[in-house]
Amino acid sequence: MNLKELSQTLGLSQTTVSRALNGYPEVNGATRERVERAARQFGYRPNVRAKGLATGRALAIGHVIPIGTKPELVNPIFGDFIAGAGETYSRYGYEMILSIIDGRNEEAVYRGLKSRRAVDGVIIHGPRISEPRISLLQEIGLPFAVHGRTGHFDKPFTWLDVNNQEAFREATNYLVDLGHRRIGLVNGPEKLDFAYRRRVGYLEVLNRHDIPVDPALMHSDPMTEDAGYAASRAMLALPDPPTALLCASLVSALGARRAVEECGLFMARDVSIITHDDALSYLQNGGDTPIFTATRSSVRDAGRRLAEMLLEAIAHPEAPPQTEVLKAELVIGQSTGPAPRKD
Repeated sequence: MNLKELSQTLGLSQTTVSRALNGYPEVNGATRERVERAARQFGYRPNVRAKGLATGRALAIGHVIPIGTKPELVNPIFGDFIAGAGETYSRYGYEMILSIIDGRNEEAVYRGLKSRRAVDGVIIHGPRISEPRISLLQEIGLPFAVHGRTGHFDKPFTWLDVNNQEAFREATNYLVDLGHRRIGLVNGPEKLDFAYRRRVGYLEVLNRHDIPVDPALMHSDPMTEDAGYAASRAMLALPDPPTALLCASLVSALGARRAVEECGLFMARDVSIITHDDALSYLQNGGDTPIFTATRSSVRDAGRRLAEMLLEAIAHPEAPPQTEVLKAELVIGQSTGPAPRKD
């Protein structure tokens, strides 16, 4: 069944049916539901190529990943974000183009995507504190949305972020309330905006409670199990080791736990661990009772929502950019306890 036949069956114009299937807000909910139900019943599938030719759009969204960040491709955090975004693209009839590139040619890749009209927009991953891709994309006029946020720019832009600073402030406060004064930070790369904000939240709490800031207790590394292990092992080898570790991701926390156990210590009793981003589809944080205390946020939900925001920006270029901050919830698990008493 084609669009014309579906429209005749429903007694609606082809324009109305097309708009209903593509989620346009001017179509009321009852009509959209009726059209979607009929499309499923009669097995209607829009011709994506024809739709693209009719609208002048590529009906594709780009994700550009430099070779230097290739470990992200096997990171469950990145995988969950892509899965969530992909669900949204599929619902709106869009495809995803994932480009693995040489980071030295990143600007040329974005310009090529724009000049060839290969995509209708792109999502920026891992924004740095000073992010050159934003100015570039604004200059060439390629719609984009940022997973995270970054400094100040002359023109506003669409972004979605987690409340990283507040989340790490709350997590550090929780550890201080448990009596911990030697708290290690196993952070992500601090050239990235999210990691910088997390360190700021951590330091705010230490300063508020007059806890000395020890650079030996702060590590900034890729969020891998090995890096989490190495950073934690180094801190635990100090003459005055930490009694708690605050980790940037569940993957990092697994490395921290390995380091704790290798030192003959017990998690929660001897060393407390808090992690971020534990709501992952393929790496679960226990069952009903979480293994790790965590500042929980769903990266998959973030992918769904940011993809929606980008598609809305593409459909309505005259509308002001959207910004949204998701709250991370502190969930208490089995990995934290009171600071051990010193003899």
